[in-house]
Amino acid sequence: MFNKILIANRGEIAIRILRACKELGIKTVAVHSEIDSSLMHVKFADESVCIGPNSSSQSYLNISSILSAGEVTGADAIHPGVGFLSENAHFARMVSEHNITFIGPSADHLSMMGDKIIAKKTMQNLGIPVVNGSEGVLEDVEVALQQAEKIGYPVIIKAALGGGGKGMKVSNTPDELRLNIKLAKSEAKINFGSDAIYLEKYLVNPKHIEMQIICDDYGNVLFLGERECSIQRNNQKLMEESPSTVLNDEQRYYIGDILVKAFKQIGYSGVATVEFLYDNGQFFFMEVNPRLQVEHSVTEQTTGIDIVKEQIKIASGEELSIKQSNIKIRGHAIEFRINAEDSKTFMPCPGKIEELYFPGGNGIRIDSHIYRNYVVPQYYDSLLAKLIVYANTREECLNKALCALDELVIDGINTTTELHKKLIQENDIREGKFDIHWLEKNIGRL
Repeated sequence: MFNKILIANRGEIAIRILRACKELGIKTVAVHSEIDSSLMHVKFADESVCIGPNSSSQSYLNISSILSAGEVTGADAIHPGVGFLSENAHFARMVSEHNITFIGPSADHLSMMGDKIIAKKTMQNLGIPVVNGSEGVLEDVEVALQQAEKIGYPVIIKAALGGGGKGMKVSNTPDELRLNIKLAKSEAKINFGSDAIYLEKYLVNPKHIEMQIICDDYGNVLFLGERECSIQRNNQKLMEESPSTVLNDEQRYYIGDILVKAFKQIGYSGVATVEFLYDNGQFFFMEVNPRLQVEHSVTEQTTGIDIVKEQIKIASGEELSIKQSNIKIRGHAIEFRINAEDSKTFMPCPGKIEELYFPGGNGIRIDSHIYRNYVVPQYYDSLLAKLIVYANTREECLNKALCALDELVIDGINTTTELHKKLIQENDIREGKFDIHWLEKNIGRL
């Protein structure tokens, strides 16, 4: 087992990783930007190192500064968390070259999964169903128009190296496609350093369902069930739950079995989430996230497995002690992302938290880094806290969630709390009758 882990991240995920390390008896190093010196995980870590100015490009994305912090403190592993450098193959290689363990998959697997076109072809060759789309990167507008005619409108443009909804544009006609290609390439270049794009058939009313996988270095692969992530705006998730209301055990374990065989075949090691669009009873592969997901918490609640601790153990060379036959999905869990955003405009709302009260009780979990008088900076993701609610049934879970959201107090800034309270009182939400476009269609009324 590792002696010391450097946590190359910030916010709620950093303190989540720190807690897992403490439970495993591992010392921790917190790295932080200048403005983040007062974060909770920085205060609780055994050591801390400032790695640069407030801008993430000069701090949390600064590979040389993070590696220097690892060497100076004698860390024998680096956990990248989520976002930032967690899917950066170059960073993973550099970490290994400095004789430090990268807590994540191999650099080769990160490269494979990071290129959405290569990942799609790989998964298709392994028997995983995919959405009909273009073959390879589209360099020419005319070729894109020809491909779109073959696929059939509407089509969606995606960034080959992207994620998080950036560089995605839906086109219903050739004229829209011409315009959107320029916009998508520009957006992809700004966000991912590459303007490579490709096309896929746009599914009109699908659900967004993702599958959690854990693999070790000994060929053991576990399937931990699914998460329903269809409540989203601009492809950004707001609420996640497990299990999904539309899958039965036969469908669940059908796709799970395919994924287990696929990940065994490629020799993957670490945690991964495979994202699908689910439409008319069929799964269509979107992408693999070769890292920890923000919403891993709901799977932990329904399976009883600490995914972060398992991830660390795997990276240290341990074999999975859990067998697939031991994994039982029990009850229902829902996660609410509490963001520092205006519930109507979704504009970020940095500022000082003047009053704070977190709800409690049986089945209530809060993952957060904030505290009273904490000043939310303008430089980073707006996620303040994750409220995770667990109960025996989905109806009980929704009722308990409403009580918890009523109790939650974050004064001084605007948050998405009120939006969540409205959402879970909607008949469509309570009955599971929603898809990935539901929120955008109803946000004006809400």
